[in-house]
Order: sequence, then C-alpha cells, then structure tokens
Amino acid sequence: PRHVRRLLDAISGKVDDPGFMDYLRELFLSDAVAFELGGSELCRGLPQESELTSTLLNIFFDPVDREVMAIREEVHKKNPRVKDDSVRHTPVRVYAVRYLDETMVVTSGSKMLTLEVRDRILSVLERGLEVKVDRFGSSVHSAVSEKMEFLGMEFQAVPPSVLHPPMSEKAKRARKMYLKRKAAEAQELKNARETRRKKLGLKILNHLFKKVRRGHEFEFAFRIEDEVRQEFKGWAEETVVEYFKSQEHRRHWHRLFTSGDFLSLNRVRDQLPTALVDSYDHLQETLDKFLMPRRGHDITEDEEMLAEEEDERQYEKRIVEDLTELKMRVNAPIELVRKAVKLAGFTNSMGRPRPIKLLICLDDADIIKWYAGVGRRWLDFFCCCRNFKMIKIVVSYHLRFSCFLTLAEKHECTKRQAISHYTKDLKVTNENGVPEVYFPTEKEIKMMGDKNLSDPKPVDGALTMILVRLAVDDTSLPCLAHFCAGTDTALYRIRLLQNRLNVDPLNEKKWVQGLSAIHESLNKKCLPLCSIHASDLLLGKITLRDIDCTQFVDVV
Repeated sequence: PRHVRRLLDAISGKVDDPGFMDYLRELFLSDAVAFELGGSELCRGLPQESELTSTLLNIFFDPVDREVMAIREEVHKKNPRVKDDSVRHTPVRVYAVRYLDETMVVTSGSKMLTLEVRDRILSVLERGLEVKVDRFGSSVHSAVSEKMEFLGMEFQAVPPSVLHPPMSEKAKRARKMYLKRKAAEAQELKNARETRRKKLGLKILNHLFKKVRRGHEFEFAFRIEDEVRQEFKGWAEETVVEYFKSQEHRRHWHRLFTSGDFLSLNRVRDQLPTALVDSYDHLQETLDKFLMPRRGHDITEDEEMLAEEEDERQYEKRIVEDLTELKMRVNAPIELVRKAVKLAGFTNSMGRPRPIKLLICLDDADIIKWYAGVGRRWLDFFCCCRNFKMIKIVVSYHLRFSCFLTLAEKHECTKRQAISHYTKDLKVTNENGVPEVYFPTEKEIKMMGDKNLSDPKPVDGALTMILVRLAVDDTSLPCLAHFCAGTDTALYRIRLLQNRLNVDPLNEKKWVQGLSAIHESLNKKCLPLCSIHASDLLLGKITLRDIDCTQFVDVV
C-alpha cells in the first residue's frame, strides 16, 4: 500500500484530476492492476498484468532515473574529454539502462567509483522509494572477467579483436580466389561485348559499302555529323587507353621516343642552356613514367610489399585498440534456448526436430501461426545479440521442420510431401484462396542482423500456451479482446504447456531458468475471440493481458 500511495502522490503532482486518481486507486484495490517488484514474471504477458504496468513502473522509478542522470553529469564534468586528437585519452564514463524494474549500471572507472554509484542508487531505492533491496544480488561485478545477466542476455566487456577477429589465412586465400574469378568473369563479359560490337560495326559498314558501290545516295532529314563525331571520338579515346595498357605497345613507343637522342651525350649537354637540359630531363622522366613497361615480378613484389605494410598497420591498430579499449558483447543464452526448445517438444533427446502431437487438433493455419509466433518473438528479442546466428538456426531449422513434421503427422503423410505442399516458406491459403506466409522465410531470417534494435518482448506467452478451436455453433458471444466489439467469434480453449508435460514450473531443475508460466487456473478455460484477435494471440502480437479474463465461458 505504501508503494501505491507514493505512486499516486507522484502522479497527482503532475495530473490535477481527482476522479482519475480515484480510478487508479480502485484498480489497485481490486487487483486489476498489480505488479511485484523483483518478480520474474513481471511483464511476461500474464493475465494479472495490465497495459498500465510499464507506464506506472516508469513513473514509480523516476527518482532513480533522475539520480542516475545526476551521477552521469557529475562524472562527465569531473572527467572532461581531451580535444587534442594526437593524445589518446579515455575519460571515465557511467552508462545505465533500465527496463521496467531491471536496471544495469556500468562504469569505466575504478571500483571505488562503482561502489559510490551503487550506494547512491541503493540509497534512493531504500530511503526515497522504501523498497527492499537484495544487497547480495546488488554486488559489484567485473565486466571483463565475469558475465552479467540482464533481461535474459549475457553481457561481458571484451577487446575489440574478439568482436571483429582478423581474417584467417584460409579466408584470405578464399577471398583472393573469389576476386580473381570475379575479375576473370568481368573480362570475359567485356570481351564478349566488344566482339558483338565489332561484328555489328562490320555488318553496318559492309551494308553501307554495298549501297554506295551500287550508286545509292544517302539522304538524311537532319544533320548527325556532331553525334557521329562524338561517338567516334569516344571510341578512339577508349582504343588509345586500351592500347597503352599493353606493355608491348608501351615498350615500342618508349623505344621510338628515346632512341638516337643526342641530348643524352655529356659533351652536347655542357654546351646547351640549363633550362633546355632540365626540360629534356623532365620529358624523359615523364616518358619513363607512362611508357616504360614494368616487369611482372616487379609489380608483384610491389603489391606484396604494400599488402604486408597494410597488414602491419592493421595489426598495430588492433594491438593498440585491444590495450586501450573495451567493447560490450551481448550474447543470447543459447543453452537455455535449446533447453526451452527441448522442453516444449520441438526436438527429441538427440536434438532433432520432432512433431508436437498436441497441435494436431488445430487447423493448418493455426499450427503455422503458433510456430510463427514463437519464432518471430525469439528473433525480435535476441536480434541485438552477437550469437544471433545460433538463434537463426534454431528458428530456421528446429521450429520450421518441427512444424513440417506436425503437419505431416496430422495429414498422415511424409515430411517430403508436407514440404512439397506447403513449400519451405510454409504457405497456407486463407478463406479467400489467397496464399499467406506467417512463418519468417529463410531469406527474411538471413537478412536479420545485430544492427536491428527493438524493445524486448519475451516469448513466454506464445510458447507456453496454445488455443484449441471448439466445434460450437453458437458464435453470438462478443470478442473478449479489449476495445473489440466484434460478434462474429469462435470459441477457443486454452491449453498450457506445463500440463501437457506434467512439469511443475516452480521446479527449477526441470523448468527452464527465466521462463515464466501462465497460472494453472487458466488451463482449459474457454473464451470467444474474433478471427483477427485469435490470429494475433497465436502469433504472439497480443497476450492474455489484452484479453478480459473475467468473462470466460463455461463449456461442458
């Protein structure tokens, strides 16, 4: 109650509306809005949570945010950045991020500074907000030697070479071979284009020569001498450029220009003006520069020397960066993801995809939507992780082929036949006969990378629950989704994952750490939903907190 009272006092300081304040107070008294600080099920899409939870939490933790901003400003003023680019200077900085009641603070300074920052933040929480703080869990960790867990992800400070390792010798050889093959293909295309142009030009000239020999006169309604002149000028310039690229032609012209020069004799040079001799020497240097062909091994040696110098510069740069900089690496807990995949039944004990027989009672579109809801939420949640490639493999292989096996089990066919019917993109036709794709395609998954950032939306609600459509004729009940007035609904029954697996979510040894579970009381409950909100609930776009869970229907 004291937390609710403090929250309402903070809101009343900004909003002068007694009726609104009474409404919020009634929401808390009736448990329509409730949140537990430090609870692992916070904002996990569970029915006892409201859309107001995140907003109210941000208002409640506003004093903490203000204290963190004050700490950052003080540290930045005490440690200004040096403007001289020639001096390598890394000033002390404080970084902080908060998502609901999860807060992470990182400092680049000493341990004493970190302890001071921690004590100030804990003081605001305990004295200002009257919140109990777990002192043991709020200890200081080294981001370099330890992994920090935040929002189900692993954070660790590593040198830049760990995030961007240099290319191996095998990769360098493969790249050289690729560039060489690409240059050869480009040269073949160029030669083929020139051959076609030459043949076409010869055909045109042969045709015109025959016409002229027969006494045919050509008359044009407009003058095209300038266009023809520009075209032939461009061809001539290209020919000259290509001609001087040949070492034999350059050697021939160099020999013609430099043979028999009497100005190279010392007795003649002594009798001539200095300006004339200097001009002659400059001419010879220019001729040697542009026309003296270099030997092949000389060019190769120069290229190798330049490549070695570039490698040395890159190596020195990496060494300096590794000694002076640290980058934050974010990894997805791939072992927990694999455990969740195995627990849900996507894979067998050998780690290979398997069908989920509980889904056989669903329509084909609903089966694909359920798999798509889990896959897309995982891709969106872990998109900023360094090992995002492993999450892609889990979604693209384990979930996709588990869906194929489930569809094959339902229609009593082989996996190959299911793939041939639904295609690898899992296309399914809607009521109008139009094919639709809900599951992320292979091309779409490949294009996803670590440069896409979005607010994390946990996948637990879509993973731990399925909706089974009931064969009931009465569809006059209204849709239970908030702000939906649709009456063309169908009845769906909620089936929970933990009941099918006969596993207690409170048992940490059998349940996945950090994976929440929907309350047992909602199992086998029935609710009417329109087609749009039923699809959104299966795809994970909405959760049970967007449903009026007080209006469930009793079906015998």
